[in-house]
Amino acid sequence: MKSEATISSATWVPDLRHAPIVLLLLVIMALQAHGRQQPASAPQLDRKTQASIIDSVTAALQEEYVFPAVAEKMKVLLRKNLKEGAYGKITDPARFAERMTEDLRSVSHDKHLGVRYLPPGSEREETALSPEAQKLRRLERLRAQNFGFQKVEILPGNIGYLDFRFFAEAESGGATAIAAMNFLTHVDALVFDLRQNGGGNPTMIQLISSYLFENPVHLNSFYIRRGDSTQQFWTQAFVDGQKMTAIPVYVLTSASTFSGAEEFAYNLKNLKRGTIIGETTGGGAHPVNLRVFQSLNIGISVPFGRALNPITGTNWEGVGVKPDIEIPAFRALLAARVEAVKELIRTAKDDAKKGRLVWLLDGLAVEMNPVALPDSTARACIGSYGPRSVRFENGSLYYRREGRPEFRLVPMGGNRYIVETLDYFRLQFRTDSSGKVTELIGQYDNGDTDSNPRTR
Repeated sequence: MKSEATISSATWVPDLRHAPIVLLLLVIMALQAHGRQQPASAPQLDRKTQASIIDSVTAALQEEYVFPAVAEKMKVLLRKNLKEGAYGKITDPARFAERMTEDLRSVSHDKHLGVRYLPPGSEREETALSPEAQKLRRLERLRAQNFGFQKVEILPGNIGYLDFRFFAEAESGGATAIAAMNFLTHVDALVFDLRQNGGGNPTMIQLISSYLFENPVHLNSFYIRRGDSTQQFWTQAFVDGQKMTAIPVYVLTSASTFSGAEEFAYNLKNLKRGTIIGETTGGGAHPVNLRVFQSLNIGISVPFGRALNPITGTNWEGVGVKPDIEIPAFRALLAARVEAVKELIRTAKDDAKKGRLVWLLDGLAVEMNPVALPDSTARACIGSYGPRSVRFENGSLYYRREGRPEFRLVPMGGNRYIVETLDYFRLQFRTDSSGKVTELIGQYDNGDTDSNPRTR
């Protein structure tokens, strides 16, 4: 018999614009957290309870899972395994939930689909609260995480950088998103860092994307099995602040980029509005709904729809989003900065600005491909050059000007060095015909230089 079922804070709503975060994010995080907090005295499962859990889970899948035929195949497999005793030795409820997830995914290959054991605790208690109280709880959690926005800054070269970890619903996180985008209004290029972004709500994808297009653009659609309906998402004609429709955009991805974060990358890639840099993403394109079975201490995230891109007619489910520039995730930001600066050099109309960008690109090239020098070459630079001095320690040179802090030098090749943290200033050591260092030249990003002969 099917056990009592309730719908959690991720209640299925046909209109995704007003739904809570339905694309896995907080649902799975909450379920995983409860799995980690399982008490040592967790109840032991018997075959009857296993059968009740399977009945409840398969009933939920048959009601909502996006592909009915696949739901039927999953039901057949779970019942077959139960009948044949495949679960006979599993008495731990958390392990049983893990095994069910493994079996369900062996049929569906759906990374959004998962079963978790939910011991008595705040998440289960939350499902019994009123919708208003549940919404307040979610809002408190989102505020504590700044609605997913981790960092916003202007990088050298006037390149905007926005690192955010999930897409909160626009109703709650919109003001934070607008503040972040307005801070970046005057940048010449923009980098979205989604390498640690696990997804979220399509309304936030819609809001942020609206800053990147002049006129309304069809971003994505969701087919919803229940009701046999399709909902479209378009960019908004109006945004709070200025749009950034002409600047180059880069999206950083990793294998951990998932769900709604993949949609953002997929949308911009197919609309040719952004360059994707990093690793192929996780491959989850289905919005999910959390079903909680209170009396069984079990929850299941049920994918209830699928994304339909208006350009490709399909989505990234199971395959992920392939980057335009494939590179290990930890190097993606540096690669994006290089690409952005190259593009800005190409379009620069001011010679002075172009010169500073070329200067910046030279430094980024060193970061991409570090230069190694023998200690003997570095040691030859040790000495005093008027008010400037250079010393050597632990394989590195250090530079200091009288009355100022000390900086580590990073070799560029050709006796040139980056002065670490000083983007506008570099050093070059000049040698005589015998190879002896005789002069230290300061170089500035505006083309100016100054020189100090070696005094010791």
